[in-house]
Amino acid sequence: MSNASVRTSYQLRKVSRDQLKGNWGKCVLVCLVYSLIIIGINFIPHAGIIISFLIVGPLTLGVVGCFIKLVKSEKFQVEDLFDGFKNLGSAIILYIIMSIFIFLWSLLLIIPGLIASLRYSMAMYVLSENPDIPVLEALDESKKMMYGHKWELFCLLISFLGWIILSVVTFGIGFIFVCPYMQAATANFYQDVKLVPILNNQE
Repeated sequence: MSNASVRTSYQLRKVSRDQLKGNWGKCVLVCLVYSLIIIGINFIPHAGIIISFLIVGPLTLGVVGCFIKLVKSEKFQVEDLFDGFKNLGSAIILYIIMSIFIFLWSLLLIIPGLIASLRYSMAMYVLSENPDIPVLEALDESKKMMYGHKWELFCLLISFLGWIILSVVTFGIGFIFVCPYMQAATANFYQDVKLVPILNNQE
């Protein structure tokens, strides 16, 4: 029997569109509030960088949590975006360590940095579903999940390139819908990739 794997980019996008039906409003607001906060922080002189390290991690964890609930057909509200602050310490530390790792790999050129970002891309999802997990263990779990699957995630993200270009052409308006779409697809990817080792071990 062939090894279990994640769904194709087409399948992940399709199921994401289906899940977003009836939930577009909430998902758009989650991404919009997140983006406005991040943009606002960047306008704070001097302290903006420091504040971003304290805010971006928990907010990202909150966004991830909202979209995990979406793809699992669980109820969520826009204010769940701030649930990441319930695990403030771990979210901040995870974000900082990920940023450092990706930055260091990026010093070796763009491709190593890209590979590192894909390698650790599932860490926030792991932390969201396992709030008590140590940060380094969340990173290690992401690394294990993404072994042999980094190309699949890369292809999924690249498949949104046309939508991203369209969003740029429309002066950013398109991002209001592209961001939730990409977040949902990535959350679905996570749901698949976290089960691959389990399913393969059962075969």
